[in-house]
Amino acid sequence: MERTLIEELRNSVGKQVKVQGFLQTLRDQKKMQFLILRDPTGLVQVAHYRPNNEELANLISTLSVESALTITGMVVDNPIVKLGGLEVQLESMRVDSPAQIPVPFDPFAENLPMIDFRMDWRFMDLRRPEAALIFKVQTTAEAAMREYWIKHNFLEIHSPKIMGAPSESGAELFEMKYFERKAYLAQSPQFYKQMAMAAGFDRVFEIGPVFRADPSFTSRHMTEFTGIDMEMSWVESHEDVMAFMECWLQYTLQKVKELHGEEIKERLGYELTVPEVPFPRIPMKEAVEILKGRGYKLPPEKKGDIDPAGERELGNYVKEKYNHNYVFLIDWPIGVRPFYHMRHPEEPTLTRSFDLIGNGLEITTGAQREHRYEVLAAQALEKGLGLEPIQYYLDFFKYGCPPHGGFGLGLSRLLMIMLGLNNIREAVYIFRGPTRLSP
Repeated sequence: MERTLIEELRNSVGKQVKVQGFLQTLRDQKKMQFLILRDPTGLVQVAHYRPNNEELANLISTLSVESALTITGMVVDNPIVKLGGLEVQLESMRVDSPAQIPVPFDPFAENLPMIDFRMDWRFMDLRRPEAALIFKVQTTAEAAMREYWIKHNFLEIHSPKIMGAPSESGAELFEMKYFERKAYLAQSPQFYKQMAMAAGFDRVFEIGPVFRADPSFTSRHMTEFTGIDMEMSWVESHEDVMAFMECWLQYTLQKVKELHGEEIKERLGYELTVPEVPFPRIPMKEAVEILKGRGYKLPPEKKGDIDPAGERELGNYVKEKYNHNYVFLIDWPIGVRPFYHMRHPEEPTLTRSFDLIGNGLEITTGAQREHRYEVLAAQALEKGLGLEPIQYYLDFFKYGCPPHGGFGLGLSRLLMIMLGLNNIREAVYIFRGPTRLSP
């Protein structure tokens, strides 16, 4: 007999079915036994009349919650039952895997343990429907992203994550031994995306792991995360990249809202809003003045940049002024941007670059790239970089390369915004931070 998912049981009233899942609750009474079984699609009540089969009744009495069970029985209407107005009348049961007692914690308790403890027992934590919803949303979002890209003639690439030279700068690098030489885990697929532009691929995207040796212990940082990257050729400026990105993101959020909006509201208490396009754009110089006008003082070490608290305050400003959850911060100073960002022709101290802030959280960095070999090499030297370690990258631009630009986005940060989550640890399947290498 094939398995029937719990959400499909209404179509099987009056029929014998096989359901499989975890035992969430057991009510073991004198004459009746009620089992609440859970699978990824929902809950169902399973009823057993003890005198019908004492041997089975005794087995049920030994069950511990969260045991994995296979149950067969007849589906019947029962309006009294709160779980969908039906139940399964038990005929046979197989204990596929009994749960040991006690469980590390009850994932369905009203008050859950602290998040770091739950990370120790992540597989138990993920049994919560709220956790499963996060990854249903992630699956839908990634599918929508790919769908939009493919509709617009993008190719998917998979770049190497072991590199012989840094992909961004010398900071935040994981160094590793690679046979008899030194190698690094990739901070970004940036150089390889640009190689695709030099190869004439025109438009590419990649969804893959990114590594940052950042010793930050915050609610928004990880040492390994999933990066979403895109690069496109024949752009006139960073405006072309932003115009594409906002439509791509709107499309993605619309798909998520259509499929999961009601469940997000029900389980997480958050109303997902699909943003209007275009998003507001604020030059960095103006953003700093806005924050000053609101009484916010940027830390001295953040000259030319905005700290997380400043991003939140700017998000509040954009919500008040534009009734929008997203804003592009554009035209960043050269001192806080990589050497490969193109400079403004009319203002060479500024770059044609942007960050995207969503709900007060930075989720994206993007730019038009410098595609002229001599200019790119000069900008690398100006930043204090030696040309030899990045010569393979510079070679991409020796033999003709179209003007291009793109962005990198953190998937888990986007999920935080879409679902109203407060901690990035909730938005990633397995968290990696400075002190966490397990599970």
